[in-house]
Amino acid sequence: MNQFGHHFRLSIWGESHGYGVGVVLDGVPAGIPLSAEDFEADMARRRGGAPGTTPRSEADVPALRSGIYEGRTTGAPIAIEFVNANVRSQDYAGLRDHCRPSHADLTARQRFDGCNDPRGGGHFSARLTAALTAAGVVAKKMLPKEVTFSTRLVEIGGCDSPERFDAILREAAAARDSVGGVVECRVQGIPAGWGEPFFDSAESLVAHLLFAVPAVKGVEFGSGFAAARMRGSEHNDPILDAEGRTATNHAGGIVGGLTNGNELVVRAAVKPTPSIAREQHTYNFATGRVEPLVIRGRHDVCVALRGAVVVEAAVAIALADLIRR
Repeated sequence: MNQFGHHFRLSIWGESHGYGVGVVLDGVPAGIPLSAEDFEADMARRRGGAPGTTPRSEADVPALRSGIYEGRTTGAPIAIEFVNANVRSQDYAGLRDHCRPSHADLTARQRFDGCNDPRGGGHFSARLTAALTAAGVVAKKMLPKEVTFSTRLVEIGGCDSPERFDAILREAAAARDSVGGVVECRVQGIPAGWGEPFFDSAESLVAHLLFAVPAVKGVEFGSGFAAARMRGSEHNDPILDAEGRTATNHAGGIVGGLTNGNELVVRAAVKPTPSIAREQHTYNFATGRVEPLVIRGRHDVCVALRGAVVVEAAVAIALADLIRR
């Protein structure tokens, strides 16, 4: 299913090279100021064109089709759409049978009996994150003003030195290859007590949204996997006052599935873009043989470069769903 949420619910639709992509949001309170201009900053953060990103250029001006009257939300479902204007479907001719390695071409073919749209990955494309980013804009407006986000790319190609990022991107591009990255999102101002124990814990909902983002292969909170290499005396966060402020934040702002009032810290591992220009050998259904494949099209050297705002949107959506409870 292409839906998420309990009290703040979203449904995403569209394909990479179809008419467009969009999202329908339900559960947005009435009276929130909202216009197309509110989306520009975050859509610009996701837009391609910078070194290391796809040269595909989409204006991504949102068309607000419902749920808005005189510049404010009405309480009815909000429909937002983005028209695909810069498509080159011919770049994907032949990929229906000659599936790209580590892409959804094969699994989509298997799941939908070959009826899926193969152009640019269709509904499985990162193009759908435009709709998720738009949902994040609305979600952030639903949160208290005290809740603030700080999101950045902290690692590219295994390197955590930002001064090396550009060189790593150039090296990968020259090799007709791609690299992955790690995005860190920090959220301040979240009060204690958001979340439900066990199945709808704050961590569970945030991780659910993050793993829905194409290319995300790992999620960790606070010290994350490093906690497995620590002792309890190292990992424990001593409580400093009655408000629950802690001396350290190895928990990443969540204990027992509930926010504890400290900064929420979550990181998402983004895999290398699977569509690379380097020749690969992979199975061709049309011939029944493993054959060379050279992928055409416009692809990111590091999709994580545009992923920071998408990670932020996913976290915001989960928090908005929690606050509506």
